[in-house]
Amino acid sequence: MKKVLLTILIACQLTVVFAQTEAEKFSKENLSDTRLSPTELKSKLIRYDYSKLFTVTNNAFVYGFIGDNFQRIRLKIISITKDPGSPYTYQVYGKSMVKNNIDDFKGIITITNIRKYKQTSYGVDDELKGKGIKGQYLLIGTYNLGEAATQEHAGVFKGTFRSGFYLDKNNAVHYDDIDKNADGYSNNQFVGQWISHNKKLIKKCNWGDYRIPNAEALDIGAGEFSPTDKYLSAGWQTVRDAYNNTASSAKAKQVENAKWWE
Repeated sequence: MKKVLLTILIACQLTVVFAQTEAEKFSKENLSDTRLSPTELKSKLIRYDYSKLFTVTNNAFVYGFIGDNFQRIRLKIISITKDPGSPYTYQVYGKSMVKNNIDDFKGIITITNIRKYKQTSYGVDDELKGKGIKGQYLLIGTYNLGEAATQEHAGVFKGTFRSGFYLDKNNAVHYDDIDKNADGYSNNQFVGQWISHNKKLIKKCNWGDYRIPNAEALDIGAGEFSPTDKYLSAGWQTVRDAYNNTASSAKAKQVENAKWWE
């Protein structure tokens, strides 16, 4: 029995290390992107409010998975506000849904880095050139979002994220959708883990706008997100059906566009 318990403990510890390493690696890879200037701009640009970056995308295009079997998880940030006492921190409230289980979560998003891209994109065929875009930037940060322990199947989401934005000629912050029509476009990419409150369950959990980071085994799409046949039964069938123009498309679109958090 002791050997079994020791084996389980070691396995859990290795899982935590892997998840943390993946999140840290994700952050480091983004910061080392050669397209970014190495100059740290956090102290200069922290005066702006970045809260709207996380609520602009239609939830039907926010995809996520939890666990090694790529079970679909849906997450919705309902409200996010900049902490007046800590400009790097944002207070978050939202909901998560796995299958038919919906939980509330609250927590914080913390900005750790802000970098500028060396070159500014103006979209496909430079369609936005001359429209007042001053520059593109990347936010890097951490998140800690806890589901209430009184709820069923509740835990804590922890990890790192990246979010793209641009400034216009009036220094207003905008969600970076400049290359939305380009193949492989994504934004608001979250990488980390979900840990049950009793610490007995630790699962990989990633999500993002339009694509999911580190989900190559699930996402076989070239231009846009497309779940592979292998994992359709893990909550992804309606994503496939919604855009296939089949008899089930209309019903699938209703499921995908439903405001499940209300």
